[in-house]
Amino acid sequence: MKHLFLSAALAAALLGTLMSNTAAPVAPADSPALATLFEKYWDERAKLYPLEATSQGDNRYNDQLPNDGTVAYRQAQQQFFQRYLEQLRKFDRAKLSADDQVSYDIFLYEMQMRLEGLKQPTWMMPFTQFSGLPISLAQLGAGSGNQPFKTTQDYDNWLSRVRAYPVWADTAISNFRRGMRTGVVMPRPLVEKMLPQLQAMVTPDPAKSIFYGPVTKFPAAVPAAEQQRLTAAYQQAIREQVVPTYQKLHDFLKNEYLPKARTTTGISAVPGGEGMYRYAVKYWTTTNRTPEQIYQTGLSEVKRIRGEMEKIKAEVGFKGDLNAFFTYLNTDPKFMPFKTPEEVLNAYRAIQTKIDPNLKKMFGRVPKTGFEIRQTEAFRAASASAQYNRGLPDGSRPGIFYVPILDATKYNVTRGMENLFLHEAIPGHHYQVALQQENEKLPKFRRFAFYSAFSEGWALYTESLGKELGLYTDPYQRMGALNGEMHRAIRLVVDVGMHTKNMTREEAIQYMKDNRSIGDQEATAEIERYMAWPGQALAYKTGQMKIMVLRSKYQKQLGAKFNLSAFHDELLQNAAMPLDIAEKTMNTWAARQK
Repeated sequence: MKHLFLSAALAAALLGTLMSNTAAPVAPADSPALATLFEKYWDERAKLYPLEATSQGDNRYNDQLPNDGTVAYRQAQQQFFQRYLEQLRKFDRAKLSADDQVSYDIFLYEMQMRLEGLKQPTWMMPFTQFSGLPISLAQLGAGSGNQPFKTTQDYDNWLSRVRAYPVWADTAISNFRRGMRTGVVMPRPLVEKMLPQLQAMVTPDPAKSIFYGPVTKFPAAVPAAEQQRLTAAYQQAIREQVVPTYQKLHDFLKNEYLPKARTTTGISAVPGGEGMYRYAVKYWTTTNRTPEQIYQTGLSEVKRIRGEMEKIKAEVGFKGDLNAFFTYLNTDPKFMPFKTPEEVLNAYRAIQTKIDPNLKKMFGRVPKTGFEIRQTEAFRAASASAQYNRGLPDGSRPGIFYVPILDATKYNVTRGMENLFLHEAIPGHHYQVALQQENEKLPKFRRFAFYSAFSEGWALYTESLGKELGLYTDPYQRMGALNGEMHRAIRLVVDVGMHTKNMTREEAIQYMKDNRSIGDQEATAEIERYMAWPGQALAYKTGQMKIMVLRSKYQKQLGAKFNLSAFHDELLQNAAMPLDIAEKTMNTWAARQK
């Protein structure tokens, strides 16, 4: 927080001229010492997590790739978070300003959760088909992601980073082997998905590698002589570091790891898995709700949304049960009108144009950060969901809505294009993330924070705004929106079911297909994502339901004084935070409105 600080004497003098003898106590000013602590923390953190720093536009460590699977690195993290936790506790929270108390609470929560996370044996499963360095490195190296390629130094930075990849991979293999010895191994279907992903990076001709992308589009700032040197260096790095490392990881997983991969589905099947899941639930939902409570909420929401779907089926005059309606939505050619990927992207651009006039009524603040819609890169499209990649507040990189399009002719409009755009793009992730990053009044650990329950909860909440934004005029797009909400409700059931109730992968896939319109391939990719990322899928519905409860509560409390635009602006300007802390800050806001 950067406010002006008055001296105690001047503050007292001013107060004396303004107030009577029965003056109310002065609210505490923001603490410069606490602000310094937060600044030091963020500065030091960037060095510890250089890939994170790059994604946030801090380019000081763009040449570094830490070997984050080592014991030494885990110890360094533990010491780092413990040190800052102890420094925070030296402050008397009661004497802090209201804003600083919020920051204090979030920071305390963050340090405690990070330390708890380091006790989990997840390091024995260093990457999956859905996330981890082998995937993110390719996105960075393609030249279209977070890693900048604008100067000669940028190109050399990337070479330094990629040269550290073989050492990282050797540690990953060592950690996978440790997991094989202790029984902390991944499910076999996930390993089978990883093999083609790794093999796709093995290209005999460097010019055909995704990592060659930056060489094909040198900016004018890189002189011709340097371009020649860098071209040769990139070819060498692809031949000698990139390709052999991906091949080595592929061969290890195929020949050694796959035979030892487990046939069970949920994380509870591995030693310590029950504790890992409890932590994951707390981490992703930012609540103390038990897996069983979440499971019951899921069952209740699935039942409610099915009822809404039945109404739309009746409205369009479909004869047959709900599952037959899903089949019709999945297979009728009229719901697949596209011929090219560009037509799909243009349909999303048209949604943006349609909602633009109504956004102004619901949001007083809009981001300055640019926004683009792009097709997901081919190498990861098969396992990818639609997603948002954050932009940079200085305008040097836009927020990007990535749409995976494997076959445009099979891209189905009834899966919910309108609600997907609201969620992943505007006013979902783009508004929330961009406004948060642009808020320079916040300490950086809050400006660049990501709490899935808040951020994904907000994005799912924005899907409910479709009607107010001029969308959902067509019953099939309303069905798509219900499909999207049903998808998040199903997650509560299958995630908890697989990880605590012995629900199998096949049972989870079938449950998803029984309760929403979805194809086999998409349902399988989704269920396997939850297998790879226990608990993450619980965040969406948990956060959405909390935001809806808050909106409803304040509408009742404030009556005519409730302003939806003000509610949205307040929620977003405070930034992503654990849900309990968000509720406290919003309660304070509501009290001010009275």
